[in-house]
Amino acid sequence: MTHDYNKVKDDIRAILKNDDYDDGSLGPVFVRLAWHASGTYEKKTRTGGSNGATMRFNPESNDGANAGLEHARAFLEPIKEKNSWISYADLWTLAGCTAIEAMGGPEIPWKAGRTDRDPKNLSAKDVPPNGRLPDAAQGQDHVRQIFYRMGFDDREIVALIGAHAVGRCHADRSGYSGPWTHTPTRFSNQYYKLLTSIEWRKKQWDGPVQFVDEDDELMMLPADMAIVRDPAFKKIAEEYAADKDVFFKDFAAAFGKLVDLGVPRGNDPGNAPVSPHMIAQKSKL
Repeated sequence: MTHDYNKVKDDIRAILKNDDYDDGSLGPVFVRLAWHASGTYEKKTRTGGSNGATMRFNPESNDGANAGLEHARAFLEPIKEKNSWISYADLWTLAGCTAIEAMGGPEIPWKAGRTDRDPKNLSAKDVPPNGRLPDAAQGQDHVRQIFYRMGFDDREIVALIGAHAVGRCHADRSGYSGPWTHTPTRFSNQYYKLLTSIEWRKKQWDGPVQFVDEDDELMMLPADMAIVRDPAFKKIAEEYAADKDVFFKDFAAAFGKLVDLGVPRGNDPGNAPVSPHMIAQKSKL
């Protein structure tokens, strides 16, 4: 049976505008859902990633880095009920890609094929441990460690952090507060322009360390500041600030790679269980 993913995209677009949520759009939280559902991948062990939709289970569902994403999953539930054939893993990643396009960003290369882990046959090793997602309080060494673990290089790292072009932080979730840009529901290269041109200062408050502009309207996280403090990262960020088309091209490729992490494709088994026979064969190499 042929399934119509374009109709699912239409259903996603239809719910993006929501005056009662944040800045009037569900787009940013869908991008974050797709990002966090995929960003648990570890290339060395082939565990984690978007395949499996394991954010439905502990401990991933209760990871502090995923605070608030229960809302994103709930908003998508009626679409899942309407299109019961689609896996959660496909739906979550498709929602993020669709949201990016709807907010003015590039078209993300997305392919179906993710499956959901069966809760009746779930073991602890099927759910990635907490601590695999980026810690916003850390610097460039941590950022590289997290992204290199997934198989990304420096250019892809800077491009993916550009997802901060949309959305905002919430004090009751991450502890941080405020938007990164003046247009948190429009995908653009404004994030890099602001990051590389403004003199950011530490916010004076009782919350965690974050940085603000002179009017205390916009904010950057320590992990954002790592981009301009690291010479290699900064050079790429300045390139993206100067050329939106280059950023869009690189972001589309990197985000498409991100949401495909752990998905079995062709000869790549993704995060599928390794058979004892395969382990034995590898040990002989």
